[in-house]
Amino acid sequence: MKKTATIKEHVLLLKHTKLSEKDSENILKKYNILRKQLPVIFSKDAAISSIDTESGDIIEITRKSSTAGISKYYRVVVNA
Repeated sequence: MKKTATIKEHVLLLKHTKLSEKDSENILKKYNILRKQLPVIFSKDAAISSIDTESGDIIEITRKSSTAGISKYYRVVVNA
């Protein structure tokens, strides 16, 4: 019997969190950017498949960094 694994269980998967509208606006103000200037993540991406997202939502991705400790970056969801 073959064992199957899902992407959600993978050790290298980074933490993906959907930001609230208020938090999204704060991030856009903090960096003085528009939503369309953020890098994109596709709505069908396996990393966010368990998160209820719509086009235009902002996803916060958290990873460990050897130089910065914890690094956060942001992507906007697009339909593809």
